[in-house]
Amino acid sequence: MPLFESDPEAASASALAASLAARASTGHLDELRHGAADPHGLAPHWAQFFEHLGFDGFGDLNRRQQSLAQQLRDNGVTYNVYADEHSQQRPWALDLFPMIVAPEDWAQIEAGVLQRTRLLNTVMADIYGPRTLLHKALLPAALVQGHPGYLRAMDGVRPPGDTWLHIAAFDLARGPDGRWWVVSHRTQAPSGLGYLLENRIAISRQFPKAFADMRVQRLAASYKALMQGLMRLSPKGNEARVALLTPGPYNETYFEHAYLARYLGLNLVEGNDLTVRDQRLYLKTLHGLEPVDVLIKRLDDQWLDPLELRADSALGVPGLMQAVRAGHLLLANAPGSAPLESSAMLGFLPAISEHLLGEPLAMPSLATWWCGESAILPNALPMLKHSVVKNTFPSRGNESVIGPSLTASGIDQLTGRIVRQPDEYTLQAYLPLSQNPTWRGGDIAPRPAMLRVFALADGPQSWRVLPGGMVRLAPQGQQIASMQSGGSSADCWVLTHGEVDRTSLLQSAPSTLSVALQKRPITSRSAENLFWLGRYTERAENTVRLARIALNCLQGEEAGSTELLAWLSACTKYNGLVLDDVPNAQQSPRVFERSLIAQLGADSGATSVGYNLRSLRQAAGNVRERLSQEQRNLIERLDDEFAAQHLSLSADADYASQEALEALEEASELLSAITGAQTDRMMRDDGWRMLSIGRHIERLGTLSQALAMALDTGCAFDDGGYEAVLALFDSTITFHAHYQQRRDLVALLDMLVTHRDNPRSLAWVLSTLRARVGKLPDAHGLPAHSLLEQVPDPAGWDLIALSGALAGPAGQQNSYLGLLELLQACERGAYDLSDRLGHAYFSHADRVNRSILS
Repeated sequence: MPLFESDPEAASASALAASLAARASTGHLDELRHGAADPHGLAPHWAQFFEHLGFDGFGDLNRRQQSLAQQLRDNGVTYNVYADEHSQQRPWALDLFPMIVAPEDWAQIEAGVLQRTRLLNTVMADIYGPRTLLHKALLPAALVQGHPGYLRAMDGVRPPGDTWLHIAAFDLARGPDGRWWVVSHRTQAPSGLGYLLENRIAISRQFPKAFADMRVQRLAASYKALMQGLMRLSPKGNEARVALLTPGPYNETYFEHAYLARYLGLNLVEGNDLTVRDQRLYLKTLHGLEPVDVLIKRLDDQWLDPLELRADSALGVPGLMQAVRAGHLLLANAPGSAPLESSAMLGFLPAISEHLLGEPLAMPSLATWWCGESAILPNALPMLKHSVVKNTFPSRGNESVIGPSLTASGIDQLTGRIVRQPDEYTLQAYLPLSQNPTWRGGDIAPRPAMLRVFALADGPQSWRVLPGGMVRLAPQGQQIASMQSGGSSADCWVLTHGEVDRTSLLQSAPSTLSVALQKRPITSRSAENLFWLGRYTERAENTVRLARIALNCLQGEEAGSTELLAWLSACTKYNGLVLDDVPNAQQSPRVFERSLIAQLGADSGATSVGYNLRSLRQAAGNVRERLSQEQRNLIERLDDEFAAQHLSLSADADYASQEALEALEEASELLSAITGAQTDRMMRDDGWRMLSIGRHIERLGTLSQALAMALDTGCAFDDGGYEAVLALFDSTITFHAHYQQRRDLVALLDMLVTHRDNPRSLAWVLSTLRARVGKLPDAHGLPAHSLLEQVPDPAGWDLIALSGALAGPAGQQNSYLGLLELLQACERGAYDLSDRLGHAYFSHADRVNRSILS
């Protein structure tokens, strides 16, 4: 079938779409109808889209929209609007309908973007090289050397292959006449490459027939070309090690950093994962320092190196700029491109293009005037009412003011600010954005749209334009298409008359077998976060179990024995469930109970259940690229639901206690599911071993201390206390299956201390812990098992001797002094091992700290 051929059914489907769709606002191009032969019909490609949807398909659009939202939630696609630790991640907003770009339109976009990329790359080479543009007054020095993002540290530097820009983003808008215009450039760390991939996958699943039959260009070949291009430019060639640098999980686009790293098969690293030695960049891993040859950065230049750039940056790597200047590191993009992002730059590019390339711009920029030019300012001020006012230097703010929306008073105030600081402001002609169709639960509504497209380097001074892009839609009633302002996104389908390139990144590069056999390094930061993920998972399980035991004992018809209440008081305070100044349970059981319930929340001031669940969530968020979506969903659900249940607890103490028990029961069930995911659904690599070691260290320390307290308080010799200790060890059913109704110390110690088949016994925990540590890589030239020096070996434990059966009657303290000493040794050994692991694998602090200049 020809690309835009129609049939009677399509006509009826397109007629229905036309009847449901409101027309674009006056003065805005209507993407749905632009180019239609019939003024009441649809554009040819939109007619074909609805042909595949069919007349009956309209009734299914609401279901598809719900399915799309559910898919994004399940995949954990988020965008942090305020980008700080306390902000709430909101689900990524994606519209059901894509923007569809015809082949003829795309040919113009592609040619214009490729030319622009060549031009900007040449401009960067000039401003950090001969500076002919400054000498010939084609660029004002105030916009270049006066720009806060101009890096004098890059003066005279020539990047590999003279390629400064490896990823360049261009924000395009379509005017009322159908022409595409360049609105802005993004060259430091442009976002969108990950989100547009997720958009493509999600939307193509909702319209599989249309996507398959309309010859939509695929994206994978461009990503593959980018990776191959970086390899070609690196001195190490195909042997180069590539990593992706992220500011961390609190960045507003962290989701796509993790998504891109996983899609491209790269290590996702933060600044503290890296170190510079002898002007070379290294990745801190469990196996020591491993070289990094190519670094794709996702943070702006000013944060890269606290030694030479912003001294307060905790996101960068000290010495990174020296590694770049020495030619040992390919940084994508090369630092120093911030002046290219200035909105004022657009006004100078037409003349610069003629000078550097000898040709006019193939795709025009919106008319732009920099108010810092004294000759421009008097003519610019009268145009405020018909212009968009932007900050000249984006680092000082990206907010735009739309002149047509201002009142006379607003114009006067803005004029005053510009006159006082003209260099800080740039005027850009106001362009009514074209409006793309969106689905709104039964109607098709037009929304202002802006398209971000990407040029990706595929070799030295060679680029290709990714055939697609990220569409941003303005919120209802607004004209600025910005995700930070609450906008949404859409997929972009670029059509072709030719064959569709079905390249996949799954099609391997030349050395498939070597890549398959190569182990990806585990960064020290990832290992440390996995270690604490394990500890907080185990800690959460222990505190949930202890809280349930305490509430059940305090709720019983008969008060627990003095020994049991003393043990509960000691354990809950030691584990942070109750504050130290709260009266003990044997003194004031109701006060103790109310305090225990009140402290369950994450923000209560105690390190109780809610605090541990929140810490578990944060640790998981720091290694989201290593966890399945199902496990992350479970962890987030557990934290959210428990927090909500705790907030809704009844003011009546009796009811609150029962409600708290129900909340703890549900938390216990979800924690069991999380434990199952960690046990059975993770690769058994060194990262998983760190998680498992963390769990076993926490289990060993907590249970050793709890058993020692049970002996000290006499709880272990009381019937109710005996059962409580078994419950804390999660061994009640196992114990009674073996020993029925026995209540002696020998049976208790056999099950909880020396039993080799009970995963809750101290002997089993120690044996497993020693085995896990023994499989870790050597630390600083010493075998990993050397870290176990203070960890007891259960191989020689004797049950009769530990129980004190030969020393005297059970219950006399001197009869089990050896056991108490052993339990204390287990606790000390657990936390000593934790410290040694941190020193050996996480900090790298003892390595020779040679001068960066050496």
